[in-house]
Amino acid sequence: MKLAPVILFTYKRLDTLTQTVEALQKNYLAKESELIIFSDAAKGNIDQHAVEIVRTYLKTINGFKSIIIHVAEQNKGLANSIINGVSQVLETHDSAIVMEDDLVSSPNFLNFMNESLMKYKDNNNVFSISGFSFDLKLNEKLITDSYFLNRGWSWGWATWKDRWESVDWKISDYDKFIQNKVARKEFSKGGSDLNGMLDKQMAGKLDSWAIRWFYNQFKKNGVTLYPVYSKIKNEGFGDNATHTSGSSRRYIPLFDLTSNTKFSFPSKTAITKEAQKRFRRRMGYLARIRSKIETILGL
Repeated sequence: MKLAPVILFTYKRLDTLTQTVEALQKNYLAKESELIIFSDAAKGNIDQHAVEIVRTYLKTINGFKSIIIHVAEQNKGLANSIINGVSQVLETHDSAIVMEDDLVSSPNFLNFMNESLMKYKDNNNVFSISGFSFDLKLNEKLITDSYFLNRGWSWGWATWKDRWESVDWKISDYDKFIQNKVARKEFSKGGSDLNGMLDKQMAGKLDSWAIRWFYNQFKKNGVTLYPVYSKIKNEGFGDNATHTSGSSRRYIPLFDLTSNTKFSFPSKTAITKEAQKRFRRRMGYLARIRSKIETILGL
């Protein structure tokens, strides 16, 4: 099996970055995998020292088949870094696994991602693979190790060259979409946050690659494969977080503590209804309000 390269995007957080790298190094397929790192430049003088410390650490990383480090000379921001970086890697690879510098993976993360990429490489209906999953209490409900949802996720994910290149990052049909109440209601089935995020993105109040990625998946009626047992934990909640805020309690996963390297998949490439129902509750308005209250209370 030809392994997909692992792309790691980093900025200024050495504490979480070291956790991310050390966990990746413990992956069963690490020594057979190519690691490609994109280090963004500092936004200003206040971040310069932290970025330099990160870049010094990057030179010490080992434990992979090969390591390539791309160092930006000017700050791109997360959205442009990911869009440009993934596009660059997929010019010469058929697929890629994408990580950010605040994610801790299970040792079998790369096994799950590569096996899933191989299984669905010729199925354009599958838009991406997610390494993260909520604890939806599905371990007693499903007989497979994975399930499909109508929305992607951005914490440890993978996709293919053809699906990535099909994306309209400008969202050229937004003017029509914003007037289409039926389409907006359908889009919101992937989470009560989606329409608001897209509106902010198009109004210039948000700089997100992910919401544009999710919207393009929606337009193509695509699905994302998720593991029942999450292969990713997000350690990015904290004072120094750049794009993650609020209480982390909502996102505590059922983390994979097994050593499994083979996985079972749904018999049909379609939304797993029970999983979608539970996911919608987790991403609904009440869940978001509860999370805000927990943030205020410091829980």
